[in-house]
Parts: sequence; structure tokens; C-alpha cells
Amino acid sequence: MVERKTGFTVSWQSLSPVLGIFRVKPAAGHRFPEYEAGQYIALRREDCALTRKVTDADGRVRFVPDLDASGIQRRGPVSHAYSISSAPYQTQQEGFLEFYVVRELDEEGRPGRLTESLFRIEPGKDDEVIYFDRIAGDFTLPKRAHGFPHVLMVASGSGLAPFVSMVKQLDFEARAGRRDSTRYTLLHGNRTAAELAYHLELEAIAAAGRIDLVYLATVSRPASSGHDPSLGRGRVSNVLRILLELPSKEEEELVTAEAKRDGVEKARAALGKAVRPALPVGAQLGTLRERMVPADTVLMTCGNASAMSDVQHAAEARSIRFEKEDWKPTLYP
Repeated sequence: MVERKTGFTVSWQSLSPVLGIFRVKPAAGHRFPEYEAGQYIALRREDCALTRKVTDADGRVRFVPDLDASGIQRRGPVSHAYSISSAPYQTQQEGFLEFYVVRELDEEGRPGRLTESLFRIEPGKDDEVIYFDRIAGDFTLPKRAHGFPHVLMVASGSGLAPFVSMVKQLDFEARAGRRDSTRYTLLHGNRTAAELAYHLELEAIAAAGRIDLVYLATVSRPASSGHDPSLGRGRVSNVLRILLELPSKEEEELVTAEAKRDGVEKARAALGKAVRPALPVGAQLGTLRERMVPADTVLMTCGNASAMSDVQHAAEARSIRFEKEDWKPTLYP
């Protein structure tokens, strides 16, 4: 049984109503376990809006509010594992763990059980977070990328967390004289520029040149006016497709629909609504593609299931080794 311990939120940064970054420190006299960049830990809050599973007549499983006899939603403890976005050296030096999280919403717009509680945190007030005293997971560079000259990291939304931990740790080790010869390319996509967590920090690391890092950020809902040209446009999986010389997902689906003569109008409508993918201004497409030698590349991805599925499709189309983050919630009771 993994021991539960009490931690306290020492900072909270709201990027948008649905995205935030927060830091947790253990109680006085305690330390978090040592870990590798890319691993995760389970967090718990005691006052969460509880749900129950129901199965519709058509067999569809849904989660609905768990109401008591008075029609009030029950509240109680909920646990969930989150990738750590701080680098191991930061935890060793300053004692905190950092997390980049999304406020999950169900089909009817109700917030997720634990994230609803996390987004109510007020440092110094309602700031207690329980953590399970074990950091686990094999989504690490030694486990998933060993021996590959080029590591292509593709993150959607808060799926950036394990990669920012990796990049910060690599940069720290390079500053200490332990630079490796691996090439790293990091693609991160989110809805808006404000939600691109760690953007300035990652730009600075790439510009410093201590590690061979190319960092590309893109937004799927670019501003109609005043779009930052240093950012790409479109979903991150479609920007990846540009680098791999593949059509966008919507273009591919239209071709498939036309071949099958089924769903053509729906596919055309989807293509018409999609943001046309584009690289940031100044990105050298030819140079980027030179980094993407399939036999030399491992593609690692983390993010929502739909994005990871499309990224996998693109990787397999170019015979690139594919690795994704898979949660193992059974590690925690």
C-alpha cells in the first residue's frame, strides 16, 4: 500500500478558466521521492463532486452526478495521477513539484471531479493536497528514446508536462557540462497563446543552444487580428503533418470520403471549418525535415486521446517509432 501524505499548494497560476499551473510542497520535514523527468504522481483532494456510472439503453456508459436523497451532489475524496512538469533538479533544490493541468469538462459542461476541486485551490487558505508517496511511470527518455539520434516530442494542451520536465532537466545537465548529442524537436499546441504554458522558458532554452532543441508552438484558435507570427496555426497534429509531408487530417478524411462516396459533405464542411495549418514565421521547413529521418527518430506524444491517435497515424505513415504516455492508475489505491 502506497502511503498518503499531506502537501500544500504554494502557488497557483491561472492561464485561462480551464488551464493552470500550480506547485505543491510537502509538510515540513518531508521530501518528495526522487524521480526521472517524464514520470507522474497521484494527487488527491477530499472535497470533490462525486459521480456515478450509468449505462444507457444503447449501452453507452456515462458518468452523472451522484445525488443524495435530497438531490444534492455528494462530495468526497478523488485521486488521479498527473505528469510532473517540474524538473528533478528543481525538486531537489527547492522542494516543490509543479503541475500543468486542464479543468476537465464532461459532455454537458460539468467540471471533472478532481479538477473542479483543484481549480478552487487558494494558496494559504484552501490549499491542502494529498499525494501518494510514490512517483512512477516509464515515459522517460532512457526508457522510450534510448539509442535514437532524434527525439520528436509532440504535446497537445497539458500533455506538455512530461516534455517540459525533460527539456528543463536536459538544459540543467548541459549547464553542468553533461550535454548529450541527441537532437530534440518539441511541438506544443494549445487553443490560444495565453494557454501555451512555459512558452518563454522553452524559447529561452532553445535560443541558448546548450542542447540541440527546436521548439515550435502552435494555436488552434488564432486571434483574428494580431496573431503572433512566432506561433504556428492549427492543431499540433496538423502542424506535425506539414513536417512529415502529409495532408492535414481534414484533407485526408475528405479524400477517403470521396473514395467511399460516403460522408463527403460532412468531410467538406469539416475541412472548411478547420484552421489551415502553418508553421511559425521564420521556421525553416527544409532544415526541420532534415531532422525527421524516420530511421533515426522516435516520436513521443502526450495529450488528449484524439490528438495522440492522429499523431500515431502520422508517425506510422512515415514508419517512425511511436511512443505515447499511458496511465497506470492501478498503481495507486
